[in-house]
Amino acid sequence: MSSIKITSPLVSVQWLAENLNAENLVLLDASMKPVTPVGGAEVETDASCVPGALRFDFDNDIRDKNTTLPHMMPAADFFTDEMQKLGIDQESAIVVYDYVGVYSSPRAWWMFRAMGHSNVAVLDGGLPAWKQAGHPCGARAQSSAAKRGNFISHPQDGMFVDSGFVLAALNDPRFAVVDARSEGRFKGVEPEPRAGLRGGHMPNALNLPFANTVQDGFMLPPTTLETMFSKLVNKDQKMIFSCGSGVTACVTALAAELAGYSNITVYDGSWSEWGLPGDLPITRE
Repeated sequence: MSSIKITSPLVSVQWLAENLNAENLVLLDASMKPVTPVGGAEVETDASCVPGALRFDFDNDIRDKNTTLPHMMPAADFFTDEMQKLGIDQESAIVVYDYVGVYSSPRAWWMFRAMGHSNVAVLDGGLPAWKQAGHPCGARAQSSAAKRGNFISHPQDGMFVDSGFVLAALNDPRFAVVDARSEGRFKGVEPEPRAGLRGGHMPNALNLPFANTVQDGFMLPPTTLETMFSKLVNKDQKMIFSCGSGVTACVTALAAELAGYSNITVYDGSWSEWGLPGDLPITRE
């Protein structure tokens, strides 16, 4: 089968089944165990995989290891080396998925976009949808490829922002800071799952729990998402997405893109940084 070019940030299980033998397709399992229940229920770890998938572990390996923050984007040369180990080429068409549905896979999608690789998409419904459709599964995703790839990182400006940028944006009407944590965590009435963090939210931040953009493991339709965002922000505002540690912020970033928004970025440190004891402002109003 010839090479493919992915034209949407989201692909279906049917699309993947039809293109599974494309010569430039790379499947990445970007699963991460949820830090809080998803949809009100604990999610069982599932080590099985779509056949041929490789493990993209940003929870432990593909992250900045020079910081105590859990999921910070690594340096470009480190990312390049890790992707080459996975056999990824400049021409690779990458599909990322997770065992929850759509939970951690958008983080991997955003990381590739941040490194200049746009031929990448999230599998809508993830591994559960693949299994539900009756497709075969492998035992476990492999940690490396037999042949080293030629992937090169090309960092893109503005895909991630830091706390200083967010602090300045909180009182700037050109920006909207959108927090993807649950309403309870946003209001400070539910404890943070990570020890040592303050409760509450950034002053003037808006709350859009990532779970509100997903139903039964699938992203909501673009028209529904467009209505959701139109009630939250102005079309000309730049949205800064935040969450607990920069993972589910990427779910809402994906939702915004599906809704037709392009002026978006992710606060990489998210609440794992902002919620630390210190001078960064917090409110519970």
